[in-house]
Amino acid sequence: MTDLTNQVAIVSGASRGIGRATALLLAMQGAKVVAVARSEAELDELTQKTQGLSIVADVADETDAQHVVAETLRRYGRLDIVVCNAGVGSFNELEHFSSAEWDRIFDTNVKGTFLLCKAAVPHLKAQRKGHIVGIASDVSKRTFANGTAYGASKYAQDAVLASLRKEVRPHGIKVSVIYPGFVDTYFNDTKPGSAETEKTHLRPSDIAQAVRYVLEAPPHVVVDELMLHPLTQEW
Repeated sequence: MTDLTNQVAIVSGASRGIGRATALLLAMQGAKVVAVARSEAELDELTQKTQGLSIVADVADETDAQHVVAETLRRYGRLDIVVCNAGVGSFNELEHFSSAEWDRIFDTNVKGTFLLCKAAVPHLKAQRKGHIVGIASDVSKRTFANGTAYGASKYAQDAVLASLRKEVRPHGIKVSVIYPGFVDTYFNDTKPGSAETEKTHLRPSDIAQAVRYVLEAPPHVVVDELMLHPLTQEW
């Protein structure tokens, strides 16, 4: 089993939901967490608990993504784990999507993953080890009505990570992708914690535990893909 103690981990989209739960759990396992999000107030509250580093940044901006990695290396001198979790979504019939909304979804879900990995990979290659974990979605593997933009972005994000896996495996770098089903978060401007969603949805902590599981795999093992659903969700 891989020990996460003193591992340096960047977690994007860390201010809420899956990202926050992941940052907290990794800190509990002894990792040095670099929490990244656009909300300074929520990051400050999180960092008080993780005792790590917080960086206000938009990973869909290349300058910001490069800054996140540079600041991590400046603070800790190394980088071991990158969790690409930042994501947004909205749902509508194709004809009612604006091009601006399409761009917003693709910028965060696809470009954000691409840019954060682009900034991190040279350093992981230099040390010939590291682990990238992408938080995708079960809709990376299926389609549904009103999901053209979000679904397409998640298919694209999955393709980026799957291709990257083939590129970096010879350098000793692991790439894992987690595909959650319904999760009780603030996603799509919903408020978590209702009596109904508590019965029908996964918790952010469930996904955080999945991240921990793939990261703690023995050094010679890589979990390429891991899909999770609530028992009530038919696949």
